[in-house]
Amino acid sequence: MDAAYRDAGNREELLAALNELLEAERAGARITLRSAAETDDPALQRLVTDIHRDEVRWCGVLIDAIQSLAATPSTRTGAFYERAMAVPELAARMALLNRGQGWVVRKLQALLPRISDAHVHGELTAMLVSHQQNIARVDAQQQAAGGPTQR
Repeated sequence: MDAAYRDAGNREELLAALNELLEAERAGARITLRSAAETDDPALQRLVTDIHRDEVRWCGVLIDAIQSLAATPSTRTGAFYERAMAVPELAARMALLNRGQGWVVRKLQALLPRISDAHVHGELTAMLVSHQQNIARVDAQQQAAGGPTQR
């Protein structure tokens, strides 16, 4: 995949970006796992569990991409985890999670034009679309519940 990065010779920049995304996805996975356990609302629990599954999936995709560069993936969890879990009210935490999902969207939008490997580009594009869809789903849930939305 080294040749997949259009900025030739900038492997370290790519690895840093992929690891930063991995740490953020790991934070999202942990946030959603804990948050799903905190609600008795079946619809919200399904939504949060769906997002959790997505976050776990994207962790795997990012780990594979990093390993394809013959590098070791970060084992850290992003600081966003502690920040989000410090928010006791679930609706406010979900709004914060959605802002974090928006951050991932912006990072992917900046990274994708520099990835030429078709497989990796396709996986990261799917990750982008998934995050956009999850933002819309959380916004719709929050709006229906009368809570805050990302927009």
